[in-house]
Amino acid sequence: MAEVKDPDDGVQIDLISGERMAGLASMEKIRMILDGVRDGNIVILEEGLSPDEESRLIEVTMTEISPDEFNGIEIETYPKSEAADASILDRLMGKQSTQKLTVIGPANQIETLHKDETLISALVSRK
Repeated sequence: MAEVKDPDDGVQIDLISGERMAGLASMEKIRMILDGVRDGNIVILEEGLSPDEESRLIEVTMTEISPDEFNGIEIETYPKSEAADASILDRLMGKQSTQKLTVIGPANQIETLHKDETLISALVSRK
């Protein structure tokens, strides 16, 4: 049985490894993310989502928004260094790495203060 979280205790942050996400189908990833965010958690993905998965996450989120229960998500992503990860052939062919850090949270609790190629700065409230 899951422990009931007191909102005054703070904000829970779920850090999800790329290895865990690799074993899931796209809809399983989306469901895991949305379930966490609906519970008021901030979800941080080590390797992010593919562009198709990110689009699907937004689509599913839009269908679940309700004024009294769920306000939607805030999502911010920045790519990891591609120079270290990509082979010479990949760089010449213009292949983009999908490895990126992604921060996802409830829209009413997370506000992006600053974002660039190396930093995401966010303000997280308890509600």
